[in-house]
Amino acid sequence: MVLLYIFAFVVLVNCMYYFLFSKFSFSHYQKTKKQELLPVSLIICAKNEAENLRTHIPFWLEQDFPDFEIILINDASFDDTLEVMESFAEKNSCIKIVDVENNEAFWGSKKYALTLGIKKATHQQLIFTDADCMPSSKNWLKEMVSNLYEEKKIVLGFGAYQKFPGLLNRLIRFETLMTAVQYFSYAKTGNPYMGVGRNLAYTSKLFYANNGFMSHMEIPSGDDDLFVNQVATKDNTAVCYSEDSFTYSVPKKTWSAWFLQKKRHITTAKHYQYKHKFLLGLYYVSEILFWVLSLVTLLLLDWKIPVIIIAFRFLIQYIVIGKAAKKLNQKDLTPLLPFWELLLVFIQLTIFISNSASKPTKWK
Repeated sequence: MVLLYIFAFVVLVNCMYYFLFSKFSFSHYQKTKKQELLPVSLIICAKNEAENLRTHIPFWLEQDFPDFEIILINDASFDDTLEVMESFAEKNSCIKIVDVENNEAFWGSKKYALTLGIKKATHQQLIFTDADCMPSSKNWLKEMVSNLYEEKKIVLGFGAYQKFPGLLNRLIRFETLMTAVQYFSYAKTGNPYMGVGRNLAYTSKLFYANNGFMSHMEIPSGDDDLFVNQVATKDNTAVCYSEDSFTYSVPKKTWSAWFLQKKRHITTAKHYQYKHKFLLGLYYVSEILFWVLSLVTLLLLDWKIPVIIIAFRFLIQYIVIGKAAKKLNQKDLTPLLPFWELLLVFIQLTIFISNSASKPTKWK
């Protein structure tokens, strides 16, 4: 009987998180009141991204926005990245190029390259994306920038991944969906903790006031989530999740490449504020315990009550995450939500174990 009580408590903790997530899932996106759109600097840091730049620069150039510049940062590339940038800059005066050479003190640091790009920017409003990202519409900049007003100095956007056939693609999109659900939900409850560099905005004034990335410059990743974790508050942070504001990237195509990417990303989490580490860790532990105790209680106890508890938990999951998946254009993932969750939990555990042995040291 004690085992059943423990299982019920774990499910209760799980459902409390789903209640938190419902703050985003059942929210209605409200556009800000029509106002003057402030000029913006779009900043993209690229390392060996020649092909992606050829594809995506035209999409950035065609944004329906009255006044913007594009800062292209060549981060010590050894392919044709710089040549591609220069070919577009020759024809478009709004493009500025920052050519970064390897610096002995900051070798391979994306944060160092981004800092140089931010210094090059003319405007205080900064929008960040990656070289492999395509905006979902010509109104992307307009949607994001319209949320930078008065006290709002940070805007968290949704960086989605394109849909392709295959198990890996769906798993990547599910992980991205759950990450977005969490950081949007926490922000909506006044406790923002991260954003994604594929779709993020903040002001240069905020950047300089907090000494940029200096507090975590030595960490290979985290130019997005660690900076947001450091400076975001309930008052200065806004969220933007209208469909026109999404960006779409091509996901990793091999398990090994995605695994290495996740190893790099996860290393930043230990540098979050303690309250965020605790809340995120508790959610992950409750997920693991749910799956372990589901199996144990079904094997050792009368199956009827555990089945009811499991069914209740899955029902809450389908309602809350299913609603969020529809909102973020990922509803094809909904039918197999428990399967994606179980697979992701297993892989994340594997990554944690792997990172304890060796950690990535470069962003690319």
